[in-house]
Amino acid sequence: QLHVVESGGGSVQPGGSLRLSCEASGFTASGYTFGWFRQAPGKEREGVSCISSGDSSTYYRDSVKGRFTISRDNAKNTVYLQMNSLEPEDTGTYFCAADRDGGPYTMCLAAGDYVGMDYWGEGTQVTVVS
Repeated sequence: QLHVVESGGGSVQPGGSLRLSCEASGFTASGYTFGWFRQAPGKEREGVSCISSGDSSTYYRDSVKGRFTISRDNAKNTVYLQMNSLEPEDTGTYFCAADRDGGPYTMCLAAGDYVGMDYWGEGTQVTVVS
């Protein structure tokens, strides 16, 4: 079965850190652009960070630059999102997605409107609260 599975969510205080993992199952992650997206209640899904398959070029939305780092370990078929200095505004369900043909900017900027995403995970909850 081909899919991606997220893990690593949780509840932290402002200023805390979490590391999300996205493991690809049934396909080789190295050939895919991966992205992390989030959705808060009542809001649209937005692209947080995306990483390309080839040169590992990256995209970050402005609000997470300097705080979040996306990386990939192709040997483990896994993509990570290290989140530091978390803020209440980072609260939401975080989804991992992968696409063979998309680039990081295209995927992240389109977010939920991206057509033809190959794989979407079911999401992991991140809650930042005092």
